[in-house]
Amino acid sequence: MDNNRTVAERKAPGQTSEQRRVVAGLDRKWWVLIAVGVGSFMTALDGSVVNTILPIMSRTFGASVATIEWVVTVYLLVVSGLLLSFGRLGDMRGHKPVYVSGFVLFVLGSALSGLAPSAEILIVSRGLQAIGGAMLLANSPAILTGAFPAAQRGQALGLQATLTYLGLTTGPSLGGWLATRLSWRAVFYINVPVGLLAIALSLAFVPRDAPPEHAKRFDIAGAVTFIVGLVSLLLALNQGETWGWLAAPTLLLLAVSLAALVTFVNLELRNREPMLDLSLFSTRLFSAATASAVINYICLYSILFIMPFYLIQGRGLSPAQAGLLLTAQPLIMAIAAPISGTLSDRIGSRTPGTLGMLILAGGLLLLSRLGPGSSFAYIALGLAVTGLGTGIFISPNSSALMGAAPRNRQGVASGIMATARNVGMVLGVGLAGAVFTTVLAHGQASGLSTALFSAVSSAYMVACGVALLGALTSFVRGGRDQGRDRPVAAR
Repeated sequence: MDNNRTVAERKAPGQTSEQRRVVAGLDRKWWVLIAVGVGSFMTALDGSVVNTILPIMSRTFGASVATIEWVVTVYLLVVSGLLLSFGRLGDMRGHKPVYVSGFVLFVLGSALSGLAPSAEILIVSRGLQAIGGAMLLANSPAILTGAFPAAQRGQALGLQATLTYLGLTTGPSLGGWLATRLSWRAVFYINVPVGLLAIALSLAFVPRDAPPEHAKRFDIAGAVTFIVGLVSLLLALNQGETWGWLAAPTLLLLAVSLAALVTFVNLELRNREPMLDLSLFSTRLFSAATASAVINYICLYSILFIMPFYLIQGRGLSPAQAGLLLTAQPLIMAIAAPISGTLSDRIGSRTPGTLGMLILAGGLLLLSRLGPGSSFAYIALGLAVTGLGTGIFISPNSSALMGAAPRNRQGVASGIMATARNVGMVLGVGLAGAVFTTVLAHGQASGLSTALFSAVSSAYMVACGVALLGALTSFVRGGRDQGRDRPVAAR
């Protein structure tokens, strides 16, 4: 027996060689999905679990809240700044080596975070973990897009989204359990065996990319100016409420961001081998899908930011009770995403994308009517409707975005998609926080006992309007087949 024959070939001796290759390919692509899915689950789990243990880490190190918040902030900033760079590097050197290297750094950063003897070393370790996370996030959609045919792209991305949402759902409860039974350090240690499993699966099943046709130089100037511009913008939005929106540090960061991003665009327009091929945005499908993604995440993170204030401060629920109610949203998202992705493979992305944003707007309208006496069933219903809308939207939109990019720009497209998520997250928290605090302060100054509920309602009404804008950007992307598998020309 030939040891080099695949399992599929040994099990089907009566098939032709072509049939055997097809069967083997079908087996392999699902293993690729499993390998990438484990990484998606792990990074989502880590992102959601760390927030729940911040108070415990603060007590362990005797660190202030302002200091320990950097455990989360540094991860966000590093990941956001490096996504495009690692996506471009994947296009140039192959997505598999960058992806596997990302796992190695993520596992190493997790182990060092668990061993950290001080808050400062923990923050540095989280930065290392974030570098690995950026390498994973920037290349996983490109790997899936390459492994699956266009007719199954939405289904594959939908299943990946399901694993991401399951990680987000189980993170808070698992983190609380590990911190209570073992230690907060176990939250980081658990990434080590899971990460090693994912590395083994990736090495075994993720195919190696074809080598580039000619040697390419990495656009260092573009990478640096983009990192400076985006990190400055996100830091200003992240800390603006604390520092003051008109405070000197906030305004300085915004000015640096504007100057750096303008410089970045000028550099990319003149560079023959840019880090970000701006011609991608000349395709209406790609630009509309990117804008829709940002808008969707603005709405999603507005919900996640405001709802704990309503549940814990407004209704007096414990964090555990609030967390249980909040799981209604990601659970529905996990169910809807693969179904919608599979459907979009047949009918295109515009209809499910637009419908998803409209349903999300309806769910936000329901949440805007929350009051001091709203039943828990009504709260869960509102969250479930927003989860349904996001679940219906996200897979078709991601499939459209990836399908509109040429094969040699899949890494950059992956980076843009992940960057849209992070920018939307920060904008959502900033927008919701600004509306919430403004209305709350005005209500408290007027002596209103319902000031908090008015603030929640106003924040969700604004988010509802943003979701309707997202429905418009989804609708104008074009007809069913516009841009599908007809990528823009590469430079």
